[in-house]
Amino acid sequence: MAIKSLEDLKKMREATLAKVQLREAGQNVDGNIEVMIGLATCGIAAGGREAMQAIIDQLAQENITDVRVVRVGCLGYCHSEPTVQVNIPGEEPVLYGNVTEAVAREIVTKHIKGKETLNDNVLMQTFTKA
Repeated sequence: MAIKSLEDLKKMREATLAKVQLREAGQNVDGNIEVMIGLATCGIAAGGREAMQAIIDQLAQENITDVRVVRVGCLGYCHSEPTVQVNIPGEEPVLYGNVTEAVAREIVTKHIKGKETLNDNVLMQTFTKA
């Protein structure tokens, strides 16, 4: 994006601050649910791309439109890849590990849609940073 005015610069600043806030605190400012998928080398090797595609497919099947799926790097839990972090505004972030395609679909149907945490796959539930 070319910066042609002070307004362009302000818009770019706001967008960048929102990304930093999401990265540092697991929070977003637009009120949408964020699903962060660890897709560093370790995540990809363990099936992270398939888990991400399953989440995207399930969101479409459930007609859920207020969720943003975000590819991120390593979340630091290589032993439990693929990892998926769900950030619902007003709730503690939940970090899931060993997310297969079936678990990815359950994250959408049970956690995002049904507000029920999948306890068998939770790596961490109370934290401020991923």
